[in-house]
Amino acid sequence: MSKKRRVIFIDNTHPFLFQRLTELGFSCEAHYSSPREEILNQMSDCFGLVLRSRLQIDASFLARGNDLAFVARSGVGLEHIDLETAEQRGVNVLSSPEGSRDTVAEHAIGMLLMLMNNLGMADRQIRAGHWVRAANRGIEIKGKTIGIIGYGNMGSAFAQKISGFGARLIAYDKFKSNYADALISEVSLEQVWAEADIVTLHIPYLPENHHFVNDAFLQRFQKPIYLVNTARGTILHTADLVKNLQTGKVLGAALDVFEYEEQSFENLKPTELPEPFQYLRNADNVVLTPHLGGSSVESNEGHARVLADKIEKLFC
Repeated sequence: MSKKRRVIFIDNTHPFLFQRLTELGFSCEAHYSSPREEILNQMSDCFGLVLRSRLQIDASFLARGNDLAFVARSGVGLEHIDLETAEQRGVNVLSSPEGSRDTVAEHAIGMLLMLMNNLGMADRQIRAGHWVRAANRGIEIKGKTIGIIGYGNMGSAFAQKISGFGARLIAYDKFKSNYADALISEVSLEQVWAEADIVTLHIPYLPENHHFVNDAFLQRFQKPIYLVNTARGTILHTADLVKNLQTGKVLGAALDVFEYEEQSFENLKPTELPEPFQYLRNADNVVLTPHLGGSSVESNEGHARVLADKIEKLFC
């Protein structure tokens, strides 16, 4: 009988993935809290790794996996995995953006509605005993031009779900072309700067995207904008955003991700963060959530099912 192929789960995922890989004949092991060195010592005959974002999978990590065939990231971002080394070693790197695309889209729309209709502020005022109506009059999405930056899984799902609001949708994607459809018009970044009333960010973190949204970027807009970021915190320069909120160049911001987050996206202490973040905490025209955009009951299982399907197609 041939030896079962070992798969190490570095992080806890939805149980479907562990169960399904076991059914497919893999020998799955849970190392949810094992330190890096302990996992490295288990790597010599490891066939696959399953993880979220707890550990950095760098060149030295990958070098220990002589039999390593895949690294499966339950989630979207791959910035903590050395993709170049993985490719050189013939390691398949898998992710599961399909599993949370609808969740992220709904979250972005929810934050945008909350922002443009002053729902957070109105809620806080009522809880504090105040009944304020006229000052909380909202702004309709209908008739606005929404600039979608990044038209992959998340951007296209957002477009699909926001399309019923009667807005004009334009999209820019540096890495794609010929993707215009009945929902959106494919445009240049210059057109987004010229025409957008609302801007939503759906791009990955890459070194060239670090602080992609900065003062120079925001100054290019011809109209004041509402800004939504459910992508990665490090693509946005927080201090520059604050500057443009203060001048009115940015009318409001909805942020689910922050450049101050750790790799694991856990254990952020808002009260201890730098001054720009403290401004955001206290601003009435800002909506904040703790990196929840891709987190739902459905997406938790969705990531597991997507990865199970991809692994089965490649290796079974």
